[in-house]
Amino acid sequence: MSGPGASAGGGSGLHGVRVLDLSRLAPGPYCTMLLADMGAEVIAVGGGAGSLPIPVFLRGKTLISLDLKCKEGRQAFHRLAEGADVVVEGYRPGVAARLGIDYDTLKAINPRLIYCSLTGYGQTGPLSQEAGHDINYAALSGALGAFGPVDDVPVFPLNLLADFAGGSLFATNGILCALYERERTGVGQYIDAAMVDGCLSLMAMHFPDWGNPVLAARGDGLVAGTAPYYRCYLCADGKYVATGALERRFFENLWAGLGYDDPPPPHLDRSSWDAMTARFQETFSLRSRDDWTAHFAGKDACVAPVLDPEEALAHPHNRMRHPAFSKDDAVKAPIMPATAGRTPHTDLTDRTAEVLNAAGSSREEIEKAKAPAADISGLAWPPL
Repeated sequence: MSGPGASAGGGSGLHGVRVLDLSRLAPGPYCTMLLADMGAEVIAVGGGAGSLPIPVFLRGKTLISLDLKCKEGRQAFHRLAEGADVVVEGYRPGVAARLGIDYDTLKAINPRLIYCSLTGYGQTGPLSQEAGHDINYAALSGALGAFGPVDDVPVFPLNLLADFAGGSLFATNGILCALYERERTGVGQYIDAAMVDGCLSLMAMHFPDWGNPVLAARGDGLVAGTAPYYRCYLCADGKYVATGALERRFFENLWAGLGYDDPPPPHLDRSSWDAMTARFQETFSLRSRDDWTAHFAGKDACVAPVLDPEEALAHPHNRMRHPAFSKDDAVKAPIMPATAGRTPHTDLTDRTAEVLNAAGSSREEIEKAKAPAADISGLAWPPL
């Protein structure tokens, strides 16, 4: 189907792939936006109570509203599933089955269907029915326990880690793999994507290091904020620079760039770190962030300005690579010129009648299947 605002990818990689998006919370819509960016046709199915969609994730999607608690709404969804390639849902385990839109039901209608359940704790395990958000999943994975200052409260990186990295990206990866495998087998499959699982995978490098010098404790380690050449420093204007000179040659470039005449010490020797940190901080405090950024340009010392979101939007590097980048339109990444297609756009029009009519539903069936206005029990974003 080529619905308005749907197949926005032109001739791009997933052109011809239809995705039904039943998810409401951020990870699912972000996952399906990535698929839309790759050329897939994404139909976002709303209706009923729950959280309203986050506008920035609606790019490239066709919006419809179904009452999945009534027979006509389920029948309409089943009809759409007959011609779909992927379903993404984020209900608690068991809810989709109670609604009659679970994988076992839909694969009987369409054996080629790929069905991805994207949840926090997964479909199995003692916590599978618990409510949670990114901070909870990052906590259970061990990641949150490694972030933040030594002997202080753990600090979490917004909701980037579990929601989008451990959730959306792992789900997208699984869907792409399943689509590729279906070319060989001819059949779809079920994907149980849990945000905790994704975080556990992302921690693979750090689990073996925990308790050892490279990551001795929260905030204490080579890449945890203790090493003087891998941390942030306050500058004269109250802004910060980030240093990441881990390798010896980069560290020597950093040392020289700071204007020190004495030979650079063994940088992996932890006994020198406290004094070196104090020295670096004193030096960085003499000039502004942007002065230091300009000073270190081209010196291969791994020094970068710490930008706030507004500054990141305006930075020349980001603007050159993504000229249309704005706070209301997510960057399309990665850049793939051979499969770029046309840029997806955001269309907030309710296309329920148009989509269901194209799927073969009558006017009467469409009226019965559409979801009535409902009180939203979740968050509208932004909530303030």
